Amino acid sequence: MVAAASGDPLLLAIVGPTASGKTALAVSLAEKFHGEIVSCDSVAVYRGMEIGTAKPSAEERSRVPHHLIDIVEPSTAYTAGDYSRDARTAIAEIRSRGAMPIVAGGTGLYLRALLEGLFAGPQRNESLREELREAVEADGPQALHARLKVLDPASAEKIHENDTPKIIRALEICLSMQQPMSAAWMQGRDPLLGYHIVRIGLEPPRELLKERINQRAAAMFEQGLVEETRGLVEQFGEDCRPLTSLGYAQAVAVLRGETEVASAIKLAQAGHRQYAKRQRTWFRREPEVHWLQGFGNEAETIVSAIRVVENARLFA
Repeated sequence: MVAAASGDPLLLAIVGPTASGKTALAVSLAEKFHGEIVSCDSVAVYRGMEIGTAKPSAEERSRVPHHLIDIVEPSTAYTAGDYSRDARTAIAEIRSRGAMPIVAGGTGLYLRALLEGLFAGPQRNESLREELREAVEADGPQALHARLKVLDPASAEKIHENDTPKIIRALEICLSMQQPMSAAWMQGRDPLLGYHIVRIGLEPPRELLKERINQRAAAMFEQGLVEETRGLVEQFGEDCRPLTSLGYAQAVAVLRGETEVASAIKLAQAGHRQYAKRQRTWFRREPEVHWLQGFGNEAETIVSAIRVVENARLFA
């Protein structure tokens, strides 16, 4: 086990936008420091969703043990709370083997649930949700987002004005608990204790990242994303929630005859670029991140990350 000077074992969290090379860096650090990787990706948990998720390759998985990949069927509802429990179990098992846990991925809410814990929010209020859905249909999500700004400015700042499910959930919590969701969030949470947490963030040049995102999105379609999606639709139906994720949503549109593949690729590329922008904003709010200005597969970035880990061991 790699321990910090404080006596607590190290836990690495590698964050950053999509296509920045988080998996590559995690594998390099795991090989250097006897680590095992815990995926932090809300789509990689689903079996059968391979091409559109950019999961670690078979070669990468053969080099280093990976956890929380391919653990549930796409028809299964899997939440941030589920992830927090499963990830904490995996981390404890990794520690018991004397290895270093390395959490790597781009789902910010999952990482927050793991490290900071989740609050015990109110139960689903279907009648209130239906009322809010009707308001979205009548006035659009921007109107509900404006309402959230009044009730809970802090939460509204973190939720995109077009992210209808999150807006509805935030308003449901505010109205049910008679207080801002951001305030409720701070009550009764269960942070992960017993580890010295070191966060490493990847921030490659934006134009280069844009090129890599565009190339990756196009490659997914070239590798058979539409056919993979066809099989998933036949097995689980078009309304299966994971099929609304980037890439798969555009492939479903192709299957429906709503768009051509070339247009679907452009839409997927644009969606991934927007997602990367939101990820950068989210992770900039994470505390004490060691930001590295490069891709995770670049030698200079790997050397810098190794230095961060070694310094954490010495001076934490």
